Order: sequence, then C-alpha cells, then structure tokens
Amino acid sequence: MAGLIRPCLALQDGLKQTPLHAFHRQQGGKMVNFAGWSMPVQYALSHLESHLHTRQHCSLFDVSHMLQTKVFGRDRVKFMESLVVGDIAELKPDQGTLSLFTNEEGGILDDLIVTSTSEQHLYVVSNAGCREKDWALMQGRAEDLRAAGGDVHLEVSENALLALQGPSAVQVLQTGVSDNLAKLPFMSSAVMGVFGVPGCRVTRCGYTGEDGVEISVPMGRTVELVELLLRDPQVQLAGLAARDSLRLEAGLCLYGNDIDEMTTPVEAALVWTLGEVTSGCPSPCLKKNVAMGYVEGEQSRVGTVVAVEVRKKSCPALVTRMPFVPTRYHMLK
Repeated sequence: MAGLIRPCLALQDGLKQTPLHAFHRQQGGKMVNFAGWSMPVQYALSHLESHLHTRQHCSLFDVSHMLQTKVFGRDRVKFMESLVVGDIAELKPDQGTLSLFTNEEGGILDDLIVTSTSEQHLYVVSNAGCREKDWALMQGRAEDLRAAGGDVHLEVSENALLALQGPSAVQVLQTGVSDNLAKLPFMSSAVMGVFGVPGCRVTRCGYTGEDGVEISVPMGRTVELVELLLRDPQVQLAGLAARDSLRLEAGLCLYGNDIDEMTTPVEAALVWTLGEVTSGCPSPCLKKNVAMGYVEGEQSRVGTVVAVEVRKKSCPALVTRMPFVPTRYHMLK
C-alpha cells in the first residue's frame, strides 16, 4: 500500500473528518482542530457535566481519528516485536496489550494497543497525532523484512472507531449483542454484530479508567450505530475535553505531553509525580488539582511535599500514587 488510507473526507482548511463529522455538528458539537482532524471538544453538556456523566453512567466518544492497522503474514509477530517493547508472541487469541513503539535510543515514538486476533492477523490501534510516523515506521520495517524473505503485509482499516465508556457501558451494549460480555475481560476483543450492525470488533478497553469498550465499526454503518446507542438515556455524547480530564484522573499518559521520544519506557513506568509537570487539570471527581510529571528520584517517594511553579507563583503539592481516581476495568476472577 503506497499511501495512507483513513476513514475521512476532505474538509476546508485542510482538516480531515471522521464519518461522524456532520452528525457532530447536528448534535451541537463544538469542533476544533485536533492533530489535523476536525473533532468535537464538547456538546450541549459542559466539560464538567460530561466528565461526571461518564463516571456515573456512560459516554460515547468518536475516536475514528485513531490509526487502525491490520498486520498479516506468518512473520507478523516477528515484525511487531521488532518495533515494540511488548511480548506479542505470548498473547492468546483475541488478547491485546498496551505497548510502545521505540526508536534506536529507546525513546518512545508512540503508545499503542496490539491485539492478536483469532482471524490470524494483528490488530493495531495507535494515535492520530503520530499516524504518519507510525505508518512510515511500520511500512519501512515491513519492506525490510520482505526484502529478507519474510512474510508480512499491512492493511489500514477503513472502519470508524467508537469508545463507549463508563460503569453502565457494558450493560447498555449487552442489550444489542448476542455474545456474553461478562466473558470478555479487559484488553480482550471479539468480532460480533452490534445492534444489528455486523462485523464489529468490540475490545474491552478505553482511555478513561472506567469499564467500557472500543467498537471498530464499518464506516457506512457508523451513524446508524451511534443513533441506536444514544436511544438509551444513560448514553451521552462526549468530546475531547472530557476525554482528557478523565484520562488524567486515571493516570493515563498522553503522547506528546507525558511521554515522547525523549522518554524511555523505563522512565514512563515510574510513579509519575509533580516536578516538571507534563499534564494537569482540576479533577472534577476529586474537586482538587491533579497533575503528572517528573521529579528527581530522591523526591519521588509517596507523601513527599514538593513545590510547583504555577504562573510564576510557588505552590505546595504532594507526591501521591496513581491513578488519582481508581480504575474500574473488568477483570475475570
């Protein structure tokens, strides 16, 4: 594949659209430029209301700007393990893992989820803001492997991607699927029909710290599925603003803020605390300010009081464990 195919339409000002772009506008979505995509930052609900609704019920996020890649061939695991730090060979069918693309110096190029599907391919979801360099990295390595006699090829999925997140998300989804979602643990997936839309890959994961799923759905059926999900009064549309504050409360990293090519996986695995602040916002749930960042090793002990400069004013802060708000992922006992 010579070019990069994404489920998008051309838009004025050079921004790309997801299949739900017109729907977002109809629903009153406030559209902003995010990594070259026209994306909703919020809807009728305020950022705070949307955030708390996700924690209390469930919200639907359009994440179709993410890059979805399928990796085929007998050497697909060898290929992926040459790029990421994860143990892909040990994944069970339809099990996924969070991993990292790294450069030759060990710096993080992007974070991603890799799933070893029972359909004999790897399903990779990586960040929209890194899609060009991720694609170039994967294409380059695939070409090198093929030149050495290896068997691997890539396909960019044209599916849209929806994230249904919150404590009632799976309850809502269960009414529209025949599979028993209680048997689908965190970071696993299955292909199923969802409210009559066939061929959807449902992955139990998300970026909020809540239980929930990401649904890869055929592009032409995306609006239909969203409208069906929104019939349940527990479901509200949510945008980028709530997504960002939810992930920060959950202690989840944002590429470009908390991790980048100057950060190694070892550093990223440390308890992240205040010092050089990388992400921060008022926590709607805790009703106090929270942040992630880096400090020297001798200041990293939980309970250490440090000083943080905010608008040229020194403010006291406390080193604490993360996540700030406990996660509620569904794990099998």
